[in-house]
Amino acid sequence: MRPIIRMFFFVLRRLLMPFMWLYAALSKPKPISRETAAQALVDDACRQLTLYQFNTCPFCIKVKKEVHRLALPITMANIQKDAEARDKLVRHGGKSQVPCLHIVHEGGEEQWLYESGDITRYLQQRFAA
Repeated sequence: MRPIIRMFFFVLRRLLMPFMWLYAALSKPKPISRETAAQALVDDACRQLTLYQFNTCPFCIKVKKEVHRLALPITMANIQKDAEARDKLVRHGGKSQVPCLHIVHEGGEEQWLYESGDITRYLQQRFAA
């Protein structure tokens, strides 16, 4: 039964993929603008962030829209195309759920933040003007 359910969602995702790409492209918000010095600080802080995602996930699209709106140069890791990224997500984060924001704190401590709402809240609190 489980393989049938997985196949159903695989086919459904393939059918909806063009529409999800179109929605993601057309619904991008206008990015905020910062002064050059402030943007440089944000760029530096974003080097410690990686967003694990895949392109047709609606929750990932929600987070990527917020990343775009906040003008954040966060590294994106597509777990559908990058097996190494998927393995790292499962090995260190504990599950293959996306979106997941990997945060490396100042002392080297790692945090794996799941759930699109939690990720957008974190990004807004840390980077909103």
